[in-house]
Amino acid sequence: MNANLKSTRPGAYLARPPPALAMQTFTIAIGSDHAGFKYKELIKAHLLAQGHTVRDFGTDSEQPCDYPDFIRPVAQAVARGDYERGIVLGGSGNGEAIVANRIVGIRCGVCWNEQLAIWNRAHNDGNCLSLGERTITAEEALRIVDTWLTTAFEGGRHLARLRKIDGV
Repeated sequence: MNANLKSTRPGAYLARPPPALAMQTFTIAIGSDHAGFKYKELIKAHLLAQGHTVRDFGTDSEQPCDYPDFIRPVAQAVARGDYERGIVLGGSGNGEAIVANRIVGIRCGVCWNEQLAIWNRAHNDGNCLSLGERTITAEEALRIVDTWLTTAFEGGRHLARLRKIDGV
């Protein structure tokens, strides 16, 4: 099985060329609740400086809000193929990942270190990353995002597992 595979929707996995060593640019949807707002703004600026296309789905302040209102639209946009990747943030990242994973075609993982970001991409072809602002430093968040964006899906035995998740 080709190790360089990319899923575009549930059950559909297409071959792609091996990723370059340098970071490629992506279209990225990003959203947070009030507890993830500061890091969302930091990550958004970081991504734009790297040449990524970013759409911010909110929130726009640290005023208390309900995370599903901002996370679901991110996940839906990624699942529809409007964006290649999604990043969602909250206090812990757990609720945000739960909301994102309710959308068919989304594979979102909470990552609190770079190794988890590698596994999210390499083993699960994660298309959505969830971060908890209360659990990691800003520097760690940026390193996790960069690692996640530069890690390719390994395919192979992991592809068969993804097909089982999708019920294929």
